[in-house]
Amino acid sequence: MKIVLVTGAKGFIGRNLILSLGRRPDIKMVSVDIGSPETELIKGCDTCDVVFHLAGINRPLTEQEYETGNVGSLAAVLSGLEKRLRRPHIVLSSSAQALHDNPYGRSKRKAEELLVEYCRRTGSSASVFRLPGVFGRWCRPNYNSVVATFCHNIARGIPIQISDSSREIELVYVDDVVRVFIDLLTTNHEGVAFRDVAPVFKVKLGDLADRLLEYRKSRESLQVADLSDPFLRRLFGTYLSYLPSDGFAYELECKADDRGALAEILKAGGHGQFFVSRTKPGIVRGNHYHDTKVEKFLVLEGEALIKFRHLATNEIAEYPVSGHDLRVVDIPPGWTHSMQNVGNSEMIVLFWASEVFDADRPDTYPAEV
Repeated sequence: MKIVLVTGAKGFIGRNLILSLGRRPDIKMVSVDIGSPETELIKGCDTCDVVFHLAGINRPLTEQEYETGNVGSLAAVLSGLEKRLRRPHIVLSSSAQALHDNPYGRSKRKAEELLVEYCRRTGSSASVFRLPGVFGRWCRPNYNSVVATFCHNIARGIPIQISDSSREIELVYVDDVVRVFIDLLTTNHEGVAFRDVAPVFKVKLGDLADRLLEYRKSRESLQVADLSDPFLRRLFGTYLSYLPSDGFAYELECKADDRGALAEILKAGGHGQFFVSRTKPGIVRGNHYHDTKVEKFLVLEGEALIKFRHLATNEIAEYPVSGHDLRVVDIPPGWTHSMQNVGNSEMIVLFWASEVFDADRPDTYPAEV
């Protein structure tokens, strides 16, 4: 059993890291964030084998807050460890801005220097990540991530602003960051290592906006999103994770004549995977969630109740759907979900998943709604 201290636990990367660590029976976590009792930090410093220091600030009201948030928060952790003669491996979430001469970059570089000096003095080990922009579910919009802001606004029909559509940005995906972080739990370490997260994606702001606008329009065009490369698959999942909880479902245009009714579902072009299930009355399927994979559910026959629970906030959403409605329900990443046959007859459901099933990496994790 390893004990892991996570600071900045309620932040973007922190929430995603804690979610993944929570799936590990060999890990015990101590989570600290703004407002946590000081006893929690003391407890973590007393017992931890690894520290993930994710706490920091990048949009303060005053320049002095950079020093407090990015240097002072690390200094408090290092002081607690040194007083207790603890030498866990320390993982520091720094920034590519540490290479630039601006207030935020200087504070990040100073934190790095503080950590290097601490390790030299105490013999501790550390991994430093100068991360570029990180994108994915649960990042705060209208703060410091253009991807989060674009996703949030476009998903709600809010206009976006682009000052330079040709500007190219570098991005890493939050699940890739978490994967690299977790890999460090089983690695031997000495000294201080500056490490990277791969893959790094480059995209122009104009192209980013165009892709996200296509995702919004796809509900009308029925064209399946282009998922032909790893960045686009990650971006599509990210966009869907920003849908409001009352906006997962959308109506299909139904064409009827004396023969019956027909509705186009998706114009696939070979992307993803379709599958169908038959479920007896009263049976519940699901009670699991996905990190990146997204799905669409369509009840063709019978009555169903689809339930969701947000894994970070515990928000609940429910969608009663019927084979008479031809109503599609999106299943975003980060929401555990279930489907129950609440009718008196067999239920037939058509599913689409954004990835062809891979038994070695199913991206499906059990969690009760």
